[in-house]
Amino acid sequence: QVQLVESGGGLVQAGGSLRLSCAASGGDFGIDVMSWYRQTPGKQRELVATISSGGRPNYADSVKGRFTISRDNAKNTVYLQMNSLKPEDTAVYLCYAVIIRFGVANYWGQGTQVTVSS
Repeated sequence: QVQLVESGGGLVQAGGSLRLSCAASGGDFGIDVMSWYRQTPGKQRELVATISSGGRPNYADSVKGRFTISRDNAKNTVYLQMNSLKPEDTAVYLCYAVIIRFGVANYWGQGTQVTVSS
């Protein structure tokens, strides 16, 4: 069974930095797109950043210039470096991946809380 496990969330002051990681495990598989989303109560889940299998990134306008997504294909891991954090970045951050194994399927991590204090 493929699993995505996030780590790296926590509490940080405004202007600070955090680095999130998401590792995929559970057998032999390939990974296409990997993404980070975030969710706050009462709001729709928001796409923060995505990275193709070839390493091409795309960002939401709200995080451009502050967040950097990267991946290590050898480790089946995607990262999100978050700098210049703002209180409005507070959310549960969820990892998403398109896994290729006997077909194609979407997988989500359980989420990691990021809290930015003012």
